[in-house]
Amino acid sequence: MIGISSKTTYALSAIYQLSLLDVESRLNIKSLALKADAPEKFLSQILLELKKVHILKSTKGANGGYALAKSLEEISLKDIISTLETNAFEELPQTNHPALQLFWEAKQEALLSLFSTSLAELKIHQEKANQSFTYMI
Repeated sequence: MIGISSKTTYALSAIYQLSLLDVESRLNIKSLALKADAPEKFLSQILLELKKVHILKSTKGANGGYALAKSLEEISLKDIISTLETNAFEELPQTNHPALQLFWEAKQEALLSLFSTSLAELKIHQEKANQSFTYMI
């Protein structure tokens, strides 16, 4: 997908794994990297960025680790992309042509609307994935 790096893909995978936890549970970085299928050191950097913007929280210690700071309903795809991707929604193609300028502004609005989707939608897609893997013998 245009403008979406592996950084965002790993972040979404980790957020999804964290959403499966009980409210009081935490996942350490090693376990989370394994479940999210992400390189541990790279994921560690990503999680710190998400913690800075209060999408994640962490606890130190033997039973420490990461957890969501908000529910999936409160986190949008735009929140993740805006945090991890440089200028993902800010730069429009430069043009002096008024019609093209209006065109790009409309596309940016549509894109912002599309990416404002709540991550709660992940649950819907998980249900669909579960249904597609149900085999009858």
